[in-house]
Amino acid sequence: MSTSTVTIYHNPKCGTSVKVLALLREHGVEPVVVEYLKTPPTAAQWKALIARSGLGARPFLRAREKLYTELDLANPKWTDAQLVDFLAQHPALLNRPVVASPKGARPCRPAETVLELLDAQES
Repeated sequence: MSTSTVTIYHNPKCGTSVKVLALLREHGVEPVVVEYLKTPPTAAQWKALIARSGLGARPFLRAREKLYTELDLANPKWTDAQLVDFLAQHPALLNRPVVASPKGARPCRPAETVLELLDAQES
């Protein structure tokens, strides 16, 4: 896997995000690092990324984020499209970090989840 094929949506103030970035580098992967709070993806970019995961939008939202509760995002009335819009408007809602590779895209909590996204020779 070439280094440019792995992207981490990273928050350098998040311990799990820092750990996932370190795990990638320990496995010989130098990912594209997107500090999503500084340069947030658009709703269309999040939608495409979430579609690649096959998980739906909910796992990409950080339920422990205060804004999650304030916006009542646990309410099942919200569609995936609406949840993606909330994520695009409020990047702090991201269940960070998220890693995308040719094998898919996932929120990487716990950090070791990232190993599922690497090729065998890298893990």
